[in-house]
Amino acid sequence: MPESSPKDLWRKTPHSPGVYIMKDSMGGIIYVGKARDLKRRLANYFSPSSATLSNHKTRALIHAIASFDYYETRNEQEALLLESKLIKDYRPRYNIQMKDDKRYPLIRVPKGENFPRFQLTRLRRDDGARYFGPFAHANALSETIEWLNRKFGLRICKARNPGENEFRHCHADIIRNCSAPCIGRITKEDYAERFQTAASLLEGTGRKAILDELEQEMMEASDQLRFEDAATLRDIRDNLVKTLEPARRFMKGSPDLPGTVKPREDMEELGRLLGMDHPPEIMECFDISNVSSNHIVASMVRFTHGRPDNQAYRRYRIKSVEGQNDFASMSEVIRRRYSRILGESQAIHQCPDGMSLYAWLKQLGAEGKAPIKVPDLVVVDGGKGQLSNALRELERIGLQDMPVVGLAKQREEIFFPHQSEPLTISHDRGALKLMQRIRDESHRFANKYNELLLRKRMRESILDDCPGMTPHRKQMLLEHFGTVAKLKKADAEEIASIKGISKNWAASLLTWLRSN
Repeated sequence: MPESSPKDLWRKTPHSPGVYIMKDSMGGIIYVGKARDLKRRLANYFSPSSATLSNHKTRALIHAIASFDYYETRNEQEALLLESKLIKDYRPRYNIQMKDDKRYPLIRVPKGENFPRFQLTRLRRDDGARYFGPFAHANALSETIEWLNRKFGLRICKARNPGENEFRHCHADIIRNCSAPCIGRITKEDYAERFQTAASLLEGTGRKAILDELEQEMMEASDQLRFEDAATLRDIRDNLVKTLEPARRFMKGSPDLPGTVKPREDMEELGRLLGMDHPPEIMECFDISNVSSNHIVASMVRFTHGRPDNQAYRRYRIKSVEGQNDFASMSEVIRRRYSRILGESQAIHQCPDGMSLYAWLKQLGAEGKAPIKVPDLVVVDGGKGQLSNALRELERIGLQDMPVVGLAKQREEIFFPHQSEPLTISHDRGALKLMQRIRDESHRFANKYNELLLRKRMRESILDDCPGMTPHRKQMLLEHFGTVAKLKKADAEEIASIKGISKNWAASLLTWLRSN
């Protein structure tokens, strides 16, 4: 089957909002963008004007594109949020160069305040506060919050629990925008009811009623020739519509993305192309990340019915391999994954004569007698070398008939065990897109783990510069407290309780840590 070029795929792209993902010849994600109209936006890459090509960064990106994928969304707001999530997940090279990485605003309600208030922020912290968003339109959100504060008489002062002193300097009360709960002008209960009504509106409750009310007020102002008031009400309504436009929230750590292709049909097509008796309803993919020799890690991601099953994801630190050896690392992670499944299956020793171990595990899983269902297809990120090592480990533990393939990045070729010729699937087929999605997800998950370990190592390395620190002391401190952050919060007596550490040195350690 002749392979479609990216330009051919672009011609089939719909006129709908969404997000597009550009890939290079190695299958790596190099750019993520959003569009109100996918087909028109992609024309800048596949039918570029001279003005577009005049920018050297854009021109370099166009020349680097070997393939692309896209996700349709319901509206532009959803596309904006999805774009932001994908950029943060994959950190594409050209997004960083073109400064496209950004955070969308949130609404924060601080915890523990007598009279709650709305705050605008761009960071979601684990601080017990209540958050709304993210929102795609920052200006519209700011105007909407200002209107909500005026309409419901909510406070805008920064004091945690305002009182008489804060009231003396309250300009919002002077212009009658605040209900002044701090001096008891309304009760705490009445204020809480007002605030909850405003908060419910941000969640979508009562959206139609408030928009109808604004529309009625706008028409009345227009009929009375108060055109400036009508224009103000119109702007309030438009900002509210933008802010409350329904959109799925693509939160960090949630890889379940809307697709342009149907997972079920992709899965069935993949099963046919691979020559399987049944579609691969459960797929597991392995990837090795060895960005540095300090941390060599692996990931295993699991797709069920063509969709990510992120609760079943697993990550591994490679233990038995010295240096950067992808083949040996793949052997280790395959062995650890499926040896554990065998060890947790109590009925494994009851395998009937003449039945393979893999077939028996599948039967146990179908009957609900196995804690983990074995996959219908195993995918390793790599070519013949990674595939051979994975197959060798499966044979050693008795799972030699488990279906396993390798997906090579360079040409997106699928390799089979004991076969020299790979399978090439056209880039516009949903079956290949499914393989690419699980491969890209395993790559992202492995790199995230490597990044996490690197940050942890950087935080811990501060102890190396502390006066009087030895490797033994550092090890004991980290084993006891876990992190440098927890160590900083401890007192000298708790540190001195560790064998071999004096109280004087513990005090000097805390002084040094808190000053650096």
